[in-house]
Amino acid sequence: MTTIAYIANRLPSPVEPYVLDEIEELRGRGVRVVCCSGRRASRDDLSHREVRFLEEAFVFYPPSPARAIEGLQCLLSNSDLMKKLLRVAPTEDKVTISQRFRFLGHTVLGAALAKTLLPFRVDHIHAHHGYFASSMAMVAAAILEAGFSFTLHGSDLLLGKGALLGTKLESCRFCVTVSEFNRHFLLNKYPHIPESKVLVAPLGVDPATVVQIGRSESRSRKLHILSVGRLHAVKNYRFLIDACDKLRKQGIDFECRIAGDGPEHRALERQVRRLRLENTVFLLGHVPRASLARYYRDADLFVLTSNSEGVPVTLMEAMSNGTIVLAPAITGIPELVIHGRTGFLYKAGSMVDFMNSARWILDRANSLSEVRRAAVQHIAEFYDRRKNLFSFTNQFLSRIHRYEESHAHSLLQQVQLQV
Repeated sequence: MTTIAYIANRLPSPVEPYVLDEIEELRGRGVRVVCCSGRRASRDDLSHREVRFLEEAFVFYPPSPARAIEGLQCLLSNSDLMKKLLRVAPTEDKVTISQRFRFLGHTVLGAALAKTLLPFRVDHIHAHHGYFASSMAMVAAAILEAGFSFTLHGSDLLLGKGALLGTKLESCRFCVTVSEFNRHFLLNKYPHIPESKVLVAPLGVDPATVVQIGRSESRSRKLHILSVGRLHAVKNYRFLIDACDKLRKQGIDFECRIAGDGPEHRALERQVRRLRLENTVFLLGHVPRASLARYYRDADLFVLTSNSEGVPVTLMEAMSNGTIVLAPAITGIPELVIHGRTGFLYKAGSMVDFMNSARWILDRANSLSEVRRAAVQHIAEFYDRRKNLFSFTNQFLSRIHRYEESHAHSLLQQVQLQV
């Protein structure tokens, strides 16, 4: 039986259901999967399914004294590897001193991960995202002489300064990313990496079973704008709230609902109060995924204002429910949102372009049925969760088994030469 260790920065995470999907799909194919988490996840807002993963995952940060000592001992017993790892950080992407120390800490955690995984005799370690979980996985795989791969989305790729992506791409057997844009970005930035190493595996959603395409044509109530995502600076919700202030001043009768929680929550609340938008902009906090469909279907416009993204699942969910979307023309988003056909794009960071686009869409909220239909069809054809998950798992296992077969053949040749 193939044994894979799967590590994420935080496992489980309510905003990353696709991580659990991948683990369950691998297990369904007969693979033993050992779940690991860089940081401990909170029990708050977790579903029953997520709690099960929380209870089985090995957690490494913050490390206990015993685990930190285990990691250091493991590194000291692999002095050649430690020297090699310590030479990495100063040579790539102008890594700062603080980033070098951070990588040293990740190296210790990676050694602790190797120590934990040793009894499982893992064949391969996969990390989700390019931050510290993938650093841990790279180190652990080197110690255990196992395979290593990782998945990249958007922010970890484009904003991942100090993430040592070049080193990880050299060390991994393969890298998975979620869009053609990301693949081209990686191959252009790291031209020495073989093209065959970078796989594209789009995410997906469950297509909505009932979509009321004509729901907006007959209603005359106030317009509803919706956004869903973690309240983090990279999502740029301050931009959206400023835009709502301008729309109100232009006389648009609307409500804006923002579903999600995160470190920016209090700052956004203060911004809403300062602009006197308490009766217009509503911060809903965490909304369970099962409850989001109602908000999507009630919205006239779903907006995304992020500075960096992969291909957001929230956009897929909105489009699958027949909701008009407006998103920045960045990264892989134009692969999902075809401007004027399956949704609308604006120039990232441009308030003028955003306002013109939002006003144009809201003025025509009752006459965009063709765009809604095209969006639903586009999701069903290219971003179906089950289809894309099946394809991802095929590619993933094929790469692992191909290496195992090649390695076994190489060992057999060595034995034959010795005989």
